[in-house]
Amino acid sequence: MDVRIVDVFAGGGGFSLGFGEAVKVAIENHPHVVRTYAYNLPWVHVFSEDVKKVDGKAVLEVVGEVDVVIGGPPCEPFTSMNRKRKKNPLDRLMSDAQGRLVLEFIRLVGELKPKIYVMENVPELVEEPIGSFLKDFFKRIGYEAHFNFLEAHRYGVPSRRHRVFVSNVKIDLSGMEEKAKCVEEALKGLPPLGEAPNHVLVKVGAVRQRKIMRLKWGEALFNFRDALNRVHKNWVRLHPKKLALTIHGKSRFIHPYEDRLLTVREQARLMSFPDDHVFYGGIDTQFDQVGEAVPPLLAKKIARFIFRKLDEL
Repeated sequence: MDVRIVDVFAGGGGFSLGFGEAVKVAIENHPHVVRTYAYNLPWVHVFSEDVKKVDGKAVLEVVGEVDVVIGGPPCEPFTSMNRKRKKNPLDRLMSDAQGRLVLEFIRLVGELKPKIYVMENVPELVEEPIGSFLKDFFKRIGYEAHFNFLEAHRYGVPSRRHRVFVSNVKIDLSGMEEKAKCVEEALKGLPPLGEAPNHVLVKVGAVRQRKIMRLKWGEALFNFRDALNRVHKNWVRLHPKKLALTIHGKSRFIHPYEDRLLTVREQARLMSFPDDHVFYGGIDTQFDQVGEAVPPLLAKKIARFIFRKLDEL
């Protein structure tokens, strides 16, 4: 079956990797991220511009018709990790410039009229009253909205990641469960530093280096409070026999055995990216691309379900 997929807010390509060559069009406007995406998925036509300027007709001119629209709008306006998120939940969707990008995803679904759409974000996106508003917006363009909560580590990803996938079909990954590797297993077999893409030492200052050397497994260099006043850790020394913690764009981890930060390549391993997936841009941009992605292994299993569902339609 010839399936045609459009990836909106395509980022570094994690979601697209799961769907493979069925992805025909991607929309992403950050120059370094576009370079990452285009290098790793060269068969995809990339609209490298602001999603607000991309008209559905232009996409249809490239692809003909669309079977599936996938994508992950920015989560910063909604996540409790963002202490500056707006107090009123609806303001996060309607008044925050980044939050309104969710509505651009819905607009494109309405213009492209796919058989199936899948939108990934943090679970806080669908907390009430936002969830009811989203269902209403999708209903206006002729689609249902199911909130599918998935934990990546249950499907083989070696780090914890709880996300919601909003779609017009109920996503059922029964039978696709897979035990995830622990940190030690996930990092095993990498070449020495400097001998693989994005596998370079991340430099830190002398003071931080001394503090890193004193950290035990599970201890962190920094603590911070989220919007709900809960305490979180960053620069954590990972336990080698456990799953990695949730990886965010700003996340940095200490190697379980060595007194240094994980490289981008190692962090990508913990998100299930293949070793030949190259990330471009400055070091922070590279880390952002890893932390903001849909883990490719989870994406692959979602894709398997979606392809099966398309056969039934």
